[in-house]
Amino acid sequence: MKIINLIHFQLKTILIGILVFSFQTVFSQEEKNSELYKTIMSLDSLLFDVGFNTCNISVSESLCSDQLEFYHDKNGLSNKADFVKTMKSGLCASPSTYQSRRELVDESTKIYPLYKNGVLYAALQTGIHYFYENKTNKGEPFLKKNEKLVGKARFSHLWVLENNTWKLKRILSYDHLATNSIEGKSALFDNDEETEKWLKENNVPTLGLGIISDGKLKQVKVFGNLKRDSPAPYNTIWNVASLTKPVTAIVALKLVSQGKWDLDEPLDKYWIDPDIAKDPNHKLLTTRIILSHQTGLPNWRYLNESKKLDFKFKPGTQYQYSGEGMEYLKKALEKKFHKTLDQLASELVFDPLKMTDSQLIWNDKIDLSRYAVNYDKDGNAYEPTKNKTASAADDLLTTVEDYGKFLSSVMNSEGLSKKVFAEMVSHQVQTKKNKYFGLGFEIYDLGNENYALSHGGADKGVQTIVFMLPKTKQGLIIFTNVDDGYKVYENILVHYLGENGRKIIDIETK
Repeated sequence: MKIINLIHFQLKTILIGILVFSFQTVFSQEEKNSELYKTIMSLDSLLFDVGFNTCNISVSESLCSDQLEFYHDKNGLSNKADFVKTMKSGLCASPSTYQSRRELVDESTKIYPLYKNGVLYAALQTGIHYFYENKTNKGEPFLKKNEKLVGKARFSHLWVLENNTWKLKRILSYDHLATNSIEGKSALFDNDEETEKWLKENNVPTLGLGIISDGKLKQVKVFGNLKRDSPAPYNTIWNVASLTKPVTAIVALKLVSQGKWDLDEPLDKYWIDPDIAKDPNHKLLTTRIILSHQTGLPNWRYLNESKKLDFKFKPGTQYQYSGEGMEYLKKALEKKFHKTLDQLASELVFDPLKMTDSQLIWNDKIDLSRYAVNYDKDGNAYEPTKNKTASAADDLLTTVEDYGKFLSSVMNSEGLSKKVFAEMVSHQVQTKKNKYFGLGFEIYDLGNENYALSHGGADKGVQTIVFMLPKTKQGLIIFTNVDDGYKVYENILVHYLGENGRKIIDIETK
């Protein structure tokens, strides 16, 4: 109990110091692109990826100050000599039959600079890490698939400049949890067997995941089967329903960035739908109004009793999601540029990004052996939608990898001018508390100037959703091929986006 109290005291002391300093001068955590952030993360990698994970004890020892104090909420207080001895006699005693691996939780790290009289003298690093164990019989090879997640903990590291060299002077390791207490992590998504079991329990035939970090697609995971005893490949082809709309939006926004299209030019210059030709509201339709879903048009005209297009309210006065709006924009673009939407999408999006498995039309190019058949919640298969002409709102065929390339490009503003990107992520219209529509994407306000861009897709046998966090350069792609695939979203969001994922869920459910 005394040790735990001491840990709390140390934490309180450090945090109070931070708070006092913050009132004295402008203070904030380091940005990821700062030299200090990169330096501390490099030291962290040496300490764990090289030292801890490979039992290179000399590396870990060299990084520690001679005055190291290590506070652990389970094992008490130790100094540098104790720390090195524990590695030699414990974690690294039998490297041929036992290995332990530490994994830093993505985006959990925060780094705070500490100054004295305006001079940097230390940095506080906080974060969360998971620990894995790997045990084998003597002589057998270590395989990562045999790893077992055994725990989770929070940490605070105080790095101090000693003779102009960074040294680890204080370690606080606390809030340790056993595997069965880890929410949102467990073995899901890291252990194939556990994930496959979880999907079967939820009647989800196939799940595709794309993980973006540092602005790049870093990982593609596909679970489940396409057919009985036929595992879905990483390049499974999916119908992603309304995730088509962001592609159409980026086609238009790239043309705006090139000076060939105008966000606020009335579209009646290029196209007027015959159903609304006599309604003066059609003169108010612009690309901005359409991409922010303020057209006043219904989602689809067939939902009207008359089966004809009409206005439900004056364009630009409120929000109403509309696939018809996107089709209207498609007609105008095609009239202006004398090209079909699929031609424009290929030229501006698919070809530059080498999205070789993406197309808006169903044709003989599709590798049916990789297609994720769509199912209802009772396991009955739907006939695939076979578009002969491109839709601006629906039925894009793509892979997780291709769509990950697309999202990474959008997040990094490739092909978009600074002005157009700023318009895209601005709050064009509010849809609920802390949620807005920008241009082509929904926007979740996560606080502290952080935000997430998102879009979903839903059709018969399709539930898909994507998220981008431009400030932290994170992204997440979730594809499923069943009517109620949305029920697995929450676990995935929390697992990969952590606190930000929980904030998104809170906004959505309130």
